[in-house]
Amino acid sequence: MLSITDLKKNTLITLDGQPFKVIEYAQKQMGRGGSIVNTKLKNLITGAVKNQTFQGNDKIESADVTNQKVQFLYADSDLHFMDGETYEQFALSTELLGDQAQLLKEGQEVTAQLYNGNVINVELPVKINLKVTESPDVVKGDTQSTVQKFVTLETGAKIQAPIFVKQGDTLVIDTRDGKYVERAK
Repeated sequence: MLSITDLKKNTLITLDGQPFKVIEYAQKQMGRGGSIVNTKLKNLITGAVKNQTFQGNDKIESADVTNQKVQFLYADSDLHFMDGETYEQFALSTELLGDQAQLLKEGQEVTAQLYNGNVINVELPVKINLKVTESPDVVKGDTQSTVQKFVTLETGAKIQAPIFVKQGDTLVIDTRDGKYVERAK
């Protein structure tokens, strides 16, 4: 059991039988009344975000979420993964990953989160390298440093990149927001 002082950002807790991750945390002193903690929690199964206030003597159950390395196999209407140790395969809905699903490359290793033996989420590495398959030519006169163009990556995702990016370049992409970071060295 956790007390309210144990709640910090990214702490995993169980609330109403569901696993939650603390996204935001703010503690307030209430004079003689003790302290309260205002949190913003993300449901790890549904992805829903809710606000929750905890009082000074509340006890919170920690969530038993384990991480396991899995390999992305392919995508059809769902995303298919395989456990590298047991070779067990499972599928997740593409809605669960949202825009990050476009950044998955066949054979890529990702981290699966398990709660009560069931896979509830998949986390991509923060930065991944992807090759540019299509890049439009630069129009003469577009020489400002902030000019961006849309390029297509090997996974089919379209992102904005600087105008100097060419077809065949390998780019470093931030999976949290799907944006260009730099050219891979």
